[in-house]
Order: sequence, then C-alpha cells, then structure tokens
Amino acid sequence: MIPFPLVSPSTGHPLKPDAPHALRDAETGERWPVIDGIPYLRVGREALVERVLAHLDAGELDEALCAILADQDDWWNGPPADPADLLALIRDRRTATLRDAVRLLGWGRVGDYFLHRWSDPTYLAGLAMLEAHWNEPTCVFEFACGIGHYLRELARRGCKVAGADVVFAKLWVARHWVVGEKAQLVCFDANSPHWPVPGAPVDLVVCNDAFYFLDDKPRLLDHLRQMAGDEGWLALSHIHNRDCPGFSAGKAVTVEEIAELFPDALVYDDDELTHALAEARAPIPHEVAELRGCEAFSVVAGPGMRPAPRSVVDGLTLPKAGTHLSLNPLYVPDGNDYAIRFPSERYEAEYGPRVTYPMRSPGPERLTYGGGIDAPETPRVRVREFVDLPERW
Repeated sequence: MIPFPLVSPSTGHPLKPDAPHALRDAETGERWPVIDGIPYLRVGREALVERVLAHLDAGELDEALCAILADQDDWWNGPPADPADLLALIRDRRTATLRDAVRLLGWGRVGDYFLHRWSDPTYLAGLAMLEAHWNEPTCVFEFACGIGHYLRELARRGCKVAGADVVFAKLWVARHWVVGEKAQLVCFDANSPHWPVPGAPVDLVVCNDAFYFLDDKPRLLDHLRQMAGDEGWLALSHIHNRDCPGFSAGKAVTVEEIAELFPDALVYDDDELTHALAEARAPIPHEVAELRGCEAFSVVAGPGMRPAPRSVVDGLTLPKAGTHLSLNPLYVPDGNDYAIRFPSERYEAEYGPRVTYPMRSPGPERLTYGGGIDAPETPRVRVREFVDLPERW
C-alpha cells in the first residue's frame, strides 16, 4: 500500500496515531476514529465521530462499527440500514459472502451495482481505457473507489494502491471482501475544507463513475492533478453527459465543460471503450465536439499519460493464467441452456442494452483460464461470459 500522510480535513494540520483506533491533531486535540485501519475523516459528522470514538475508547468495537456502517453519502435516498442487520453482518463478517454484506447493509440497487460490476459495461470501459494507456505505474490512487473493484485489479498487477470514498461502509467491504490488506483506505468528503491526503505524488490517479457527482469539479480536479504531479497521469471514466440524460444521479457535465476542464486530455465515448474491449482492439478517442450525443465521457490526461492508445489488448482486461473463473452469475439455467436474469428492471434498463456477454451460454459453470490473447477461452472471458469473482462473492 501507499503510506500517505494524512491531515485533518477541518484544520489541515498533520494527524498522528492516538491509540490503535484514532488519529489526533496535535495542535488542536481533535480526534478522528480509525476502524480496521480505515480512518473516518468526514466533516459535518461531529455527533457521529464523538459517538464512534466513545465506543472505541470503551472497547466497544461492534457498537462503533454499527454506528459508522449506517453512515451514507448525501445522495442516498433509500431507507436507513437496520441496526440488527448491521450487527449480524459484523458478527459473521469472517464467513459472510459479499452478497450477504450488501443485503445486510441495505444497499438495494447500489448493492446490485457492486455485486455485478465485474461485468457491467461502464466498469469494462474504465478497464479498457486504463489498458490502452498503461505505462506500468508503480503507485495508484483511486478517488471514490467504492468497494475496490479497480483497486483489486491494480494490486494484482503489482501496483501499490490507495483508495478513498465518502462512505465508510464501502471501504469496509473493500477491506473484508474485495481488496484485503493490500490497499490504504481512507474515508473523507471531497468538499472538506482541507484535502486529507496531500502527500507525495503518485504515478496514476483514477476516478470511475463518480466525477460527475462532485459540486466543485475544478477544485477536485486540481487536487487530483496535484496528486499526479509533474510526471503522473489521470484516468477518469464514465462522466455523465448533461445533454444525454441517463439513469444516474449527480451533476452531469457538457462537452464544453469537458473541454474546459481537460484541455490536455484524450476523450472517449464510454460505449467505444466497451466495444473496443469486446472486439480486442485499441479504442479510438474523439474530438470533444463530436461527443455531444454520447451518454458518458472518459478521459486520460496529465503529463505522464501515454500519448496514444496501445494497439495490443492483453493486460488489465484479462486475468492472469491459472485464474479460476466463474460463469457470470447473471446467467441462470434455462432448460438445456442459460438465460440472463438481471437483478432488477432498473439494472436491465440501465445496463442491458450495452452488455457485452451473449444472451445465452452453453456452460460450463467454471473454468481455469489458460492466459494470453490466443487462449481458446479468451473471447468468452473478454466479453465477461466468465468473470473473476472474489473468493467469498
């Protein structure tokens, strides 16, 4: 992992360990909770911070976790998590599946999104763009990393990884079900008065399916560019287009705003990236003005980016040889064949028209990947008919 020094999001002062479960601002005495190695640095949550620290100071870890796992982002409009369900998940976290976790956390359609993200077209678009511009980065930071889908892939490629998200529960799930101890994780809000991770620049800064949520996009982008420094690069995928309304919440942008925010970028249509992956070819960037009708933009920018997409597709989008793969769990038996069953009508409407996997598949339910672009099973892996799921999916 990347050992980022942290500063207080409210004062900007350095934070130092204060017992195993807290960080302290030495100048003000302000304290912030740390659970499972994940600092909670959200401003505007003073009562929650006080409550969680009181539980931690009293040795009541389960009670502290129950309180902090119920915290959500400001866009959340679902019902609050059931405390009894949270306590059940905390009790069984070493044996529960990822499916159990998203159910007990009460994530609803967000849970569907996370459970099936390994094959959704927006995730594949981001992977395809990273692969097309891959230049062997050593250190990677992902903003709004969710439960760590990309961090898992990047760590497997030998990168030192760190991730941040505004929802502690997502990072906690990343720690226990997806990434493990390989990543430094920190919970904070991008709108904090002070950016809590102002440490040394990294080689690559990633943000996927989240940039459009932010209110002050120029300020956030300035922070991300500072992290990339004079030699790093940025990869931001699935930025919703205001002129082509989709299903997601947030504050989408226009082509003019993309051009203003990213004058140094190569810009892609998300759909082009997904198709390029399935077709085993390099994606084609476009002039920004040509993308007024696309649903979402993806960009690579920064001084360290590869100036043109690679033509060989053989890296991040394919697992390593010997990986045990499962039939995409969206397939269900249908007589002697299989059919697709989406988890909800909303999921089908948003992703169904863009999925890469075929509508029917003749098994088997598992295979061991031989590896390489010439392996006979590679086409089926590329379209995510078979997926590399976490051990406790």
